[in-house]
Amino acid sequence: MEYGKDYGKAEMMAAAIIREIREGDVVFHGLASSTPMVAMKAAKALGKDFTYVTLSDGLDHDWSNPPTVASTLTANTYEGSVATFGLDEIFDLYASGKGDIAFLSCLQMDKSGRIAMSYLGGDYDHPKLRGPGGAGSATLTPVTPRTTIWKTAHDKRTFVEHVDFATTAPDVNKDFTLITPLCIFRKPAGEKALKLDCIFPYTTIEEVKENTGWTIDETEVPVMEPPTGEEMAALKRVDPHNILAFEFK
Repeated sequence: MEYGKDYGKAEMMAAAIIREIREGDVVFHGLASSTPMVAMKAAKALGKDFTYVTLSDGLDHDWSNPPTVASTLTANTYEGSVATFGLDEIFDLYASGKGDIAFLSCLQMDKSGRIAMSYLGGDYDHPKLRGPGGAGSATLTPVTPRTTIWKTAHDKRTFVEHVDFATTAPDVNKDFTLITPLCIFRKPAGEKALKLDCIFPYTTIEEVKENTGWTIDETEVPVMEPPTGEEMAALKRVDPHNILAFEFK
């Protein structure tokens, strides 16, 4: 761990994700999402009352089953589920306004919240990097009341002035949040651009600005509290193999 006595960037991001979940929420995360997976298991361990759906088709799986690998499939998010809930049904659920928050990631993002998931560099037919495409991001971002993008890297290659190709973009009338290892940006409903909302205890606004490809106008923002003892205990309880560290190597 890099910071504090018992937490680093991974634990700080997990705590930030836990705090985004509200009582009674219907919560979703996609594939290759070990960071939000561990955070959601910890939120359950903390006693938060919410419904947890994932791409694995599991609904409110047995959160006490510790993951042994970073996969967000099979035993980690399916075994012990109270029901099977398919991806098509998840899309219908959110499109009908019954989902509350979705935790999604990106290849790149710009200040307006436009997300690149299709490709990076070059053009659509001849990219430098071909991405997974729209899938859940394109389907859920425009309709989810509180889309929350998480990314375990914070640099100017990821957060750019303008994405080359916008796979999807948030609805201007819905809340949109970005959580990184350094800070949280928010774009409240009605706003057109992300604003720096808070920074984490081990960074500064200057560091955030130096690693962000768009202009940040804020000169003073709150510092988020570090993970509490209860949050750290919950993370350790559901993740004894430290899967949370996988995306921070």
